[in-house]
Amino acid sequence: MTGLRSPSDYSQEPPRHPALRINSKEPFNAEPPRAALISSYVTPIDFFYKRNHGPIPIVDDIERYRVSIDGLVKKPIQLSMADIRKLPKYDVTATLQCAGNRRTAMSKTRTVKGVGWDVAALGNATWGGAKLSDVLELVGISKLTTVTSLGGKHVEFISVDKCKEENGGPYKASIPLGQATNPEADVLLAYEMNGEVLNRDHGYPLRVVVPGVIGARSVKWLDKISIIQEECQGFFMQKDYKMFPPSVNWDNINWSTRRPQMDFPVQCAICSLEDVDYVKQGKITVAGYAVSGGGRGIERVDISVDGGKTWVEAQRHQKGSEPYVSDDMNSDKWAWVLFKSVVEIPGNAEVIAKAVDSAANVQPENVADIWNLRGILNTSWHRVRVRNALQIANSNL
Repeated sequence: MTGLRSPSDYSQEPPRHPALRINSKEPFNAEPPRAALISSYVTPIDFFYKRNHGPIPIVDDIERYRVSIDGLVKKPIQLSMADIRKLPKYDVTATLQCAGNRRTAMSKTRTVKGVGWDVAALGNATWGGAKLSDVLELVGISKLTTVTSLGGKHVEFISVDKCKEENGGPYKASIPLGQATNPEADVLLAYEMNGEVLNRDHGYPLRVVVPGVIGARSVKWLDKISIIQEECQGFFMQKDYKMFPPSVNWDNINWSTRRPQMDFPVQCAICSLEDVDYVKQGKITVAGYAVSGGGRGIERVDISVDGGKTWVEAQRHQKGSEPYVSDDMNSDKWAWVLFKSVVEIPGNAEVIAKAVDSAANVQPENVADIWNLRGILNTSWHRVRVRNALQIANSNL
């Protein structure tokens, strides 16, 4: 492929919003302040988390840019951006979430390996582009195909992005062919984000968006699509982003015993409060996001101000102020749900939020029960401490 290159250093990084919390500079990984996430249903591009494994690729000549489709197909092809834009365009509102979201809190239980993220390693955007199911028809693979005539069962996405974990090779990941060819799965080759052309941080000129699945499978800066027999053998599929029990450590780990993580579990977090917040005694607003993988809706978000002894149900909404109904035809099934509850704070308190999805999956109470050495999928109850500012001021008199 031509027209796209991956620089070997970080001297040509794009500009970013100064409010971002930088978790690593090289490669650049950053998340917005918590409160920025709930300021709008669709996350502004500047405040959408940045997740990278190397320097940001640069397009030298969009006219020369091509994506190749090869592997177990009868007629390999190369597609220009003009070719992809000729296909029907779809807009899909979907939340992408890093599997390491809330890793910092998990590391407080026991040490984990990975970039330290607070609760904002996710964002909700409206992605515009061609459905992968339409693209694959160009190489003779019909919709709802699970295996090609040549034995292909998986679709591998290969980036121009070079990373040390692949020994300097490209980042790559795969999804099952049945998911790729299902129009209802809404897998996109996206060239727009929130109605604008993708920027460099988010995959310009073309990226994959796999809704309902951990962000690691939504490959940016797309170079090649390969139809393969077995799932991708890359580092991030085989030796990362797998969920192990708390008993596994770096001395006894056997990567082959676990499947690559795909769907993400039900998750929620409070964004209107920091880990320790000082408020005046009385009513406060507890607000945040809730989301579940696989297209599952959010059935309920529960709030407690007494450490989990009693609970109240929060209001839920997506776009606008209309109440959200799980799995309703007017709901965005791949997108997060924002919640809000006004509660009375009894002095110093522990405020907790937990979500339940449409399959009745509920977040686990304790992070220790789901601790894993890579610190992924921390979906435990989200807890913040609230201190009574007036009481503290009076005690200092």
